[in-house]
Amino acid sequence: MDRFGIYIHIPFCKKKCNYCDFISFSCAQNIIEEYFNCLISEIEITNINKKINTIYIGGGTPSYVDSKFIVEIVNKIKNKFKVDENCEITIEINPGTITKEKLLDYKQSGINRISIGLQSSNNIILKTIGRIHSFEDFIDTYNLVKEIGFKNINVDLMLALPTQTEDDLVESLDKVIKLSPQHISIYSLIIEEGTPIQKMIENKQIDLVREDIERRMYWKANEILEHKGYKHYEISNYSKKGYESKHNLDCWNQEQYIGFGVAAHSYINCKRFNNINNIEQYINNIKNKDFEKNIEINEIQTKELQEKEYMILGLRKIEGVSISEFERKFRINPLFYFRFEISNLTNKGLIEIDLDKIRLTKRGLDFANIVFEEFI
Repeated sequence: MDRFGIYIHIPFCKKKCNYCDFISFSCAQNIIEEYFNCLISEIEITNINKKINTIYIGGGTPSYVDSKFIVEIVNKIKNKFKVDENCEITIEINPGTITKEKLLDYKQSGINRISIGLQSSNNIILKTIGRIHSFEDFIDTYNLVKEIGFKNINVDLMLALPTQTEDDLVESLDKVIKLSPQHISIYSLIIEEGTPIQKMIENKQIDLVREDIERRMYWKANEILEHKGYKHYEISNYSKKGYESKHNLDCWNQEQYIGFGVAAHSYINCKRFNNINNIEQYINNIKNKDFEKNIEINEIQTKELQEKEYMILGLRKIEGVSISEFERKFRINPLFYFRFEISNLTNKGLIEIDLDKIRLTKRGLDFANIVFEEFI
């Protein structure tokens, strides 16, 4: 069955984190209602003839806004499109922006997966990276989510944060694992141009963690999580059995999705496109019914580009790329089609072939960017 997803971008925050380069705006209360009216209009003029399997509400901080707006969006999607009865509906929330009333509204609307941004259990580190909450705030939020009855919870952690040690990371993991969430994501800090954290590094206010220490942290986290029963199913994601993020997997399996909202990205019929980043322009274009002015085309894929991208995305999964599935989709055997790349990467010990799979080795996970570049 074809899978089709929806992404909703909520670009509002109480405060931007020091490492964040996403399109988001703090203290923008004056345009929130107008923005959601535009989201409704954008959804209303869109036709999707496929069944919706996943809905992901990201940001920004979706839990920052009044829950009535979130409920309105979810209801509009359910009324407008064919939504699968087992649809995974995720919302990102942050401690310091959530209430019992908001969570009750989310649950009643049909949201069934909560993703909580923690990043670290160390309050000094949280302050350094610009988070608005403490670890104690996170515990309060997590317990509230459980109390309301959500049974599919993700917790986000980060590694290689400024001043973070391996012991800090282990402590964060131990504290989170004791809570027994169904899913844990753990991402390396990426220094994006123009962010406050980049300026802090340039001004020598903080130091970056060395790359070899970052790799040690990654494998230590992997060892701990797998020992505790979390399956490592994607480079940065772990889950208990049956709780892999459908949204994530659909992206890595090159399934189609549409994004609504400023800066939201879409992938439909081998075409990658996004809405413009300027929120004032986005709003004005919709108010003037110039919907097409909001769309920027990134790429119209040839078959060759689609095949290469399928390999790159698929290798993000720990199980790798299915040879038979590639052959079914593209009518060619990837072992023949990518024979030079595969031979080169195999000789370097970066990928391996096992029965029906082409996958990254442990060394390949450490040098994933080199692998991906080989296929571009």
